[in-house]
Amino acid sequence: MTEAATTQTPTLTPMLAYEDANAAIAFLSEAFGFTETMRLVGDDGRIGHAELSYGNGKIMLVDFGRGYQSPRHHAESCAAARTWLDHPYIVNGVYVVVDDVAAHFERAKAAGATLLSEVEETPHGTLYRAADPEGQRWMFNQPPAPS
Repeated sequence: MTEAATTQTPTLTPMLAYEDANAAIAFLSEAFGFTETMRLVGDDGRIGHAELSYGNGKIMLVDFGRGYQSPRHHAESCAAARTWLDHPYIVNGVYVVVDDVAAHFERAKAAGATLLSEVEETPHGTLYRAADPEGQRWMFNQPPAPS
């Protein structure tokens, strides 16, 4: 990867809310290999804005407060939300390209990620699906080698 690829601002950046952004940052770093690049903490002690990078991409996250419920927490009291999380496919989530999906899967598994699928071969590459502790959905894909 070139230096330009690692420093260029992505043209698309997912923004995710968490009930506990501190725990989310720790988990996303350990399980999925993200690197924290920024953290702004408000006077109330909550994370008002954080950024994590992976390759030349990044995500933004916030400890939203104000009664926000994560997908997992919301599903505990909402039958419709439970059905959304009742299958391994990504309803809303983040797609991440990785160099070695099998190694990434093992890292996520060792860190306690909720694995929604095993590693599988598809026409679009080798991939697996996972959820973080708050129920945010992730798809990790190793695209096929160019032919």
